[in-house]
Amino acid sequence: MPEHALILLRHAKSDWSGGEADRHRPLAKRGRRQASEAGRWLAESVDGIDLALVSPAERARSTWELASAELDVPPPTRFEERVYAASGSGLLGLVRELPEDVGTVVLVGHNPGVEDLAERLVGAWVHMPTSALAVLRVPGAWSTAGDTTAELMASGRPPGGGD
Repeated sequence: MPEHALILLRHAKSDWSGGEADRHRPLAKRGRRQASEAGRWLAESVDGIDLALVSPAERARSTWELASAELDVPPPTRFEERVYAASGSGLLGLVRELPEDVGTVVLVGHNPGVEDLAERLVGAWVHMPTSALAVLRVPGAWSTAGDTTAELMASGRPPGGGD
């Protein structure tokens, strides 16, 4: 039976001072530090990532750009409109569409969708503040991922990534 890993990464802290529309809000200075810390944690803790699904919002794109720069081999990245402002069930739909030959996926998105997806998959609430990661083991096929089918392997902010 195949086994997959889904890594949820909530975008890092954004900068609210410029008055940009939600989609165009950049990372704050603290967010840039958080994103790099998340990338270092991924580089040290995950053997390899096969695909990144990233919200097209500026803060999510920038989070992944900084995080993936810390990886020895950054994975192919797909900017996915359906990740922006997605519900947990919408994100689960994306997960179920993943190709079976993709073993480890990182999804860079937003709350409440990221927390909702984690809760659906593991059956318990997973706190996802800015720059938090949750690593889930998903047994079986991506297409059969669903309520309480995953196991939470790790979660939280990387060291140095706090507020």
